[in-house]
Amino acid sequence: MPMSSTLLWLVAGAVLCSLELVLPTAFVAFMMGISAFVVALVSLIFPQLALQVFLWLALSTTLVVLSRRLLPSPRRLTKIQDALVAETLTEIAAGKEGRVLYEGNSWRARCEDHKLAIAPDQRVYVVRREGTTLIVMPENLLHS
Repeated sequence: MPMSSTLLWLVAGAVLCSLELVLPTAFVAFMMGISAFVVALVSLIFPQLALQVFLWLALSTTLVVLSRRLLPSPRRLTKIQDALVAETLTEIAAGKEGRVLYEGNSWRARCEDHKLAIAPDQRVYVVRREGTTLIVMPENLLHS
């Protein structure tokens, strides 16, 4: 007895959704399975297999693209790995920017505490990086 296209789409949907549990594919297999379930319903009205396949491809692609937009993307945080210590080249006035020597290069820097000034030739710790500006804290403040 030949398998009806509705049953074929239901089985395909179940397999694809179950596959997501075994092999995490970032919801791609799950969205393809949901699309197969929708096509199974549509196959009751439109029995043309070519139309069903086209609908499944279009719906799968749309759902995958939409799921990418709805899921939050991981933030790309720049982590400074090597040296965490730098030395001020110029004064970093309170709330202003100055220059530090970090890994052999001069970087623009700002103090984490906007009310604090840092004198030149002081050791500072790099807290984080915002673009091309290093956010620093004076060494003596952290060791007090």
